[in-house]
Amino acid sequence: MNDPLDTTKVKAMHSDSASSRPEVLSRARLSPDARRNALEQMRTGELDVLVVGGGVVGAGAALDAVTRGLKVGLVEARDYASGTSSRSSKLVHGGLRYLQQLDFGLVFEALRERSLILDTLAPHLARPVEFVYPLERRGFDRVWVGAGVGVYDVLGAGRGVPSHHRHLSKRKTLERFPGAKRDAVRGGVSFYEGSMDDARFAMTLARTAADNGALCAGGTEVVDLLRDGQRVVGARVLDTETGTEFDVRARQVINATGPWNEKLQRMIGGEPPFKVQASKGVHIVVPRERIDSTTGVITQTEKSLLFVIPCPWSEKFWVIGTTDTAWHHELEDPAASAADVDYILEQVNNLLQTPITRADVVGVYSGLRPLVVPNSAAGGGGETTKISREHIVVSPVPGLVSVAGGKYTTYRVMAQDAVDAAVAGLGERTPASHTASIPLSGASGYRELWSARTRVASEMGIDIATVEHLLGRYGSAIGEIAELLKQRPELASRIPGSEYLWAEVLYAVTHEGALHLDDILVRRTHVGLESSSGAVEIAEQLAALVAPELGWDDADIASEVSAYRARVAGEHAAASQPDDASAMAAQRAEVEQGSAATWDAAQTGRLTIGVMPSA
Repeated sequence: MNDPLDTTKVKAMHSDSASSRPEVLSRARLSPDARRNALEQMRTGELDVLVVGGGVVGAGAALDAVTRGLKVGLVEARDYASGTSSRSSKLVHGGLRYLQQLDFGLVFEALRERSLILDTLAPHLARPVEFVYPLERRGFDRVWVGAGVGVYDVLGAGRGVPSHHRHLSKRKTLERFPGAKRDAVRGGVSFYEGSMDDARFAMTLARTAADNGALCAGGTEVVDLLRDGQRVVGARVLDTETGTEFDVRARQVINATGPWNEKLQRMIGGEPPFKVQASKGVHIVVPRERIDSTTGVITQTEKSLLFVIPCPWSEKFWVIGTTDTAWHHELEDPAASAADVDYILEQVNNLLQTPITRADVVGVYSGLRPLVVPNSAAGGGGETTKISREHIVVSPVPGLVSVAGGKYTTYRVMAQDAVDAAVAGLGERTPASHTASIPLSGASGYRELWSARTRVASEMGIDIATVEHLLGRYGSAIGEIAELLKQRPELASRIPGSEYLWAEVLYAVTHEGALHLDDILVRRTHVGLESSSGAVEIAEQLAALVAPELGWDDADIASEVSAYRARVAGEHAAASQPDDASAMAAQRAEVEQGSAATWDAAQTGRLTIGVMPSA
């Protein structure tokens, strides 16, 4: 059996890439070949709808539009979910904290959508998780928190999850959360939310859209909008993989670019109809053994709510966050500073008998919430926690629809509203949205396979734990993984130090639209978040494995690894800085230094792999 870690063997195995490529790969709708075909069709034909932005709302809009019978294209400048949609709290939730703003409509809508995601759309990707809210003040906390969670329940928080909220004694609270400060906890309230791998969810939405006929292409940036008089009639796009520019004609364009909404709006000139205030949310990842709890934990801080969330992709970690601060710097790759990390540690340690420290943090990530504010209120630097999470859909000029704001859980409603506006602009009768009844790729048959996982493990020749891991990531699409393993059995081994199989790395490229190392290490898997040093160590072997599918030569492999190493170095440098400005400067310096190394590596085709310190 070949060892996927042996770069020499990997290259030898792929010396004849055409003959070694499994036939199943040619059917994948997000494969490199499918991407090239999608771009060619967009270049030569006219679309009914072009969706710009491959996050959860854009992918949702593409699925909504294509399942109404429209000819649809979806373009994303980088990778699917590479912005906000991979950097959330990993929760499908109703927004308990929005009750403080008396935003009952948003909470009700989000709880309805949460139930839909858990039960119908993506049961393989999202699952209920119990949370405990520890009570620290006698009497007052139980009345105050109990009333709030009670209203949450009335609005639908108990729908689609194992139970409604329950009041807990101190003993019952500590049974669930033994690591709590014993002298501070007076009792607790238990309730359920949903948890999911946000990056995988958004990518699977794009894949489902492609499976239904949408033309999808990552690495495709809109550089201008096409006009016919005052009407938008398409977009000028750049294929960032080849450097080629061309026009895509479309009867309607949907701007679903999140924090980048204003950038696209300004391509038509004039003042945008609304402004988007970016709010930074930072989370940390720590090993599961560092916090003794059988449930997730939630608490009120002076600014917002803090969640300690069981990691949705691995039982080995907690995800803890978040922050909510105005962001006024570059939108690409917002940096987490030392102040962000220290704030989260301070808040969570208020709950813990044994505090955690920076040494316990194995990963940090930072994302931007695109909050819609009136033009007069934008840029004032006020508290973003007070800005509404409602979404807005407008058509500033004929042919262009912009959607912004909202929250991850209500993506489907946002997408539906955006497509409704685009359909109105088409001026012809089109079926109504029915995405509420369309399961995502891998959902149909998932529950049956889960019940039969012992048999599935026997048929695939792998252990039950691995089957459970695969079912929780691919659902019924596990059959494609099984087919790949039949042809490449050496890929059934695990990546060192992780739960992922080497087959999943190849599958990320052949079926899931990954084009670069960070797509694979950060979003298709989370190896880079679980251990940055481990990810750097395997980067060259990983690149060699996927190189034949992506057409990389030795210089390309060296360039990719060097670029990924610079990314990791930049994140580490930023996390040691005291504020946003210095964090971004430190991150930028490392990336620029890495760019020079990338150029040198590309010229020589060689790269020495170093080990980065743990985050």
